[in-house]
Amino acid sequence: MAEKVITAMFDGKAFYPLETIALPVNARVRLSVEVLPSQAQATVSFLATARSLQIQGPADWSANIDKYLYGQ
Repeated sequence: MAEKVITAMFDGKAFYPLETIALPVNARVRLSVEVLPSQAQATVSFLATARSLQIQGPADWSANIDKYLYGQ
């Protein structure tokens, strides 16, 4: 059985890995939680989070944000 240590964030309900994990969907895993001191926790940037969501949209989204958000 292979063992891998990953760092994750906990939002109060679920753990979210801070790196890609090569596991098949619905793979069973065993978690062992070690709470890291706050200075050792990695800060996740907004840009990294936004990119990880892989949201698709029009190419001119940023230039026309008011149009898409408010219909203006």
